[in-house]
Amino acid sequence: MASVETAAEHERILREIESTDTNCIGPTLRSVYDGQAHGLFMEKLDGRIRNHDREIEKMCNHHFQGFVDSITELLKVRAEAQKLKSQVTETNTKLQDDGKEIVTTMEELKQCRVQQRNIAATIEKLTRCLPVLQMYSKLQEQMKAKRYYPALRTLEQLEQSCLPQAGEYRFCAIMAENIPCLRVHIRDVSMSDLKDFLESIRKHSDKIGETAMKQAQQQRSLNSAGMQQQSQQRGGSGRRVRKEMPATELEGQSSSPLSEQDSGILDVEDEEEDEEEEVPGAQELVDFSPVYRCLHIYTVLGARDTFEHYYRKQRRKQARLVLQPHSNMHETLDGYRRYFNQIVGFFVVEDHVLHTTQGLVNRAYVEELWEMALSKTIAALRTHSSYCTDPDLVLDLKNLIVLFADTLQGYGFTVNQLFDMLLEMRDQYGEILLKKWALSFRQILDQDNYSPIPVASQEEYHGITSHFPFQDPELDKTPFPKKLPFSEFVLKVYCQLKEFIYACLKFSEDLHLSSTEIDDMIRKSTNLLLTRTLSNCLQYAIKKKNVGLAELVQIIINTTHLEQSCHYLEEFISYITNVPPDTMNATKLYGTSTFKDARHAAEEEIYTKLNQKIDQFLQLADYDWMAAQGAGQASDYLSDLIAFLCSTFAVFTHLPGKVAQTACMSACKHLSTSLLQLLLEADVRQVSMGALQQFNVDVKECERFARAGPVPGFQGDTLLLAFIDLRQLLDLFTQWDWSTYLADYGRPTCKYLRVNPHTALALLEKMKDTSRKNNMFSQFRKNERDKQKLIDTVVKQLRNLIASHQS
Repeated sequence: MASVETAAEHERILREIESTDTNCIGPTLRSVYDGQAHGLFMEKLDGRIRNHDREIEKMCNHHFQGFVDSITELLKVRAEAQKLKSQVTETNTKLQDDGKEIVTTMEELKQCRVQQRNIAATIEKLTRCLPVLQMYSKLQEQMKAKRYYPALRTLEQLEQSCLPQAGEYRFCAIMAENIPCLRVHIRDVSMSDLKDFLESIRKHSDKIGETAMKQAQQQRSLNSAGMQQQSQQRGGSGRRVRKEMPATELEGQSSSPLSEQDSGILDVEDEEEDEEEEVPGAQELVDFSPVYRCLHIYTVLGARDTFEHYYRKQRRKQARLVLQPHSNMHETLDGYRRYFNQIVGFFVVEDHVLHTTQGLVNRAYVEELWEMALSKTIAALRTHSSYCTDPDLVLDLKNLIVLFADTLQGYGFTVNQLFDMLLEMRDQYGEILLKKWALSFRQILDQDNYSPIPVASQEEYHGITSHFPFQDPELDKTPFPKKLPFSEFVLKVYCQLKEFIYACLKFSEDLHLSSTEIDDMIRKSTNLLLTRTLSNCLQYAIKKKNVGLAELVQIIINTTHLEQSCHYLEEFISYITNVPPDTMNATKLYGTSTFKDARHAAEEEIYTKLNQKIDQFLQLADYDWMAAQGAGQASDYLSDLIAFLCSTFAVFTHLPGKVAQTACMSACKHLSTSLLQLLLEADVRQVSMGALQQFNVDVKECERFARAGPVPGFQGDTLLLAFIDLRQLLDLFTQWDWSTYLADYGRPTCKYLRVNPHTALALLEKMKDTSRKNNMFSQFRKNERDKQKLIDTVVKQLRNLIASHQS
């Protein structure tokens, strides 16, 4: 049973070996070697091989004839094959020969095709790279030409468009890496150009400002000429005012600007000597392209805010530098002009930048700068102008400030504070004028000869009356040569008053004031000149130590004529201001009161001088108070005094009557009072009757002088009343009429009403002492004793009288 299974298994394995691929026979063979019947299988295998060999042999025997036939045919074919082979070889040789040329041609064609493809690829690549190279070349040219804003645009186009299309090449990578460096370089170079620009405008601010103010001056001249033409076309109605522009250094330099809309370009033409010369504008004096270029570059770089902040910060610093005046600016007008030119130049540039850029500076920023500049400028002007003492310089400065204000106002800046400051300067200018005119008045008064002006011809007379309003029909009738009543001081003072009014008018011009305001300002300033300056100068001239009575008389005459001319000054002011004199609330001139006060001071000084002269003569009095009897004639000093008074009052013929009468009455009263004081002096301890008689003779001489009427106009013996106190006192003592005095004392009809009991008692005491010591004549002792008793009795009665009245 086991052998049968083994045989079946070996059969199966043989079939597998016959039918299975040799690559997969391993497992089958393994199963044989794993079994126990290895020898049996080998026997079985050998038997199968022998079977297959018998089958092959049978098959070969069956097909052998056919094989022989095939071999025979194959041998026959062999010869043909050899022949064919030779032919093929020959053909192949020919073909190979011919093919070599074709192969060579094909290789060449292949090479050409390869080159063609390479060229096409190269063209394609170059087509994409060429714009990059062109852009980069253009960029280099722009950088070399310093056209940085186009270069930045080219750089942007190169980075965003050309390089991505070109592909990844080494040179593209290098370019891409270099782009940030180029941007930084462009930014730095543009910033450097901006710094150069800022330095340039700092240097050119003076010239720009000068040009702008020059244009403003030209425009103002054109406007003024146009107004004059219009006035002439209207027929010249109304009075023309003499408005003389001061011949200052501002000619051709002053201004009011005209910036073109949205450009700030200065293009007014200057007409000099009938030739039009174009005035350069700000953009012609300064190249603004760096700031525009830098603005665009920073805008493209996305750093516009940084640029705006930097520009404004730097300009603020420059503004502060510009607004710092030189310490000696107040010394000359050129110092102020340079200061104003720099400020105007600064704001002309800012206005130009404002109108030619979009947002680099705005109106609020410029206005803020202007407010700062305005406050600092006004403070500087107030400080430096306060040092000025020259009215011409102040006037020139005012005109320069007006020009400065008009210039900036033309660019849209508010300048009201400048005109307010000019109104403050007007008061300062007035004070300086007052000081200058005070010196002029003093010089006139010191140099005047205080003598009437001699006139030799009608032309000379007309020349004087054309400068001073003088009319005297009586004097006109007298022949030449003749004398005017006043001295040259009147003409000079009147002319100086008019010149002062003109000086005030010059300052008020172009201050945008109405005619009424100008008129009021001039009148107030003139009142100050009259009431303070001229009044003080007149008082100075009157109070001088060496002034004589003749000079004082002439001062009174002069002030009288100046007082009469005051209403002409009022008309003159109305004429030059074109304001009617009867305008409501118009300020009136105080000239009349000023000259009246001066005249009264001169009159008082005349009275004082006369009294001082009288005192000087009285100091020469040398009475012998113990004389036994009088000399019978007036004392020498009194005769000289009377002669002096006569000659003095003769000079008073040109004075107003009341002045001469008052002076004469004052002199007589002072003489009377001084004589009485001389009699009652404490140093005079004793007075004899002889001395009283001499004193009485002198008083009678004074009364004779008063009765003669040295000054016309006194009624009756009015002048004698000045000596009535002395007369009654001397009559009482010389007539020894004590009974009448004591009986009638206190009654209105008393003969000795003007005799004061104290005065009488004092004089009696002096005479009583004299009687006691008089022992010259012993034979008269009894009479002396009787007289002494009488004097004692009168003294006692006087004392009782005084005591009763006091109680």
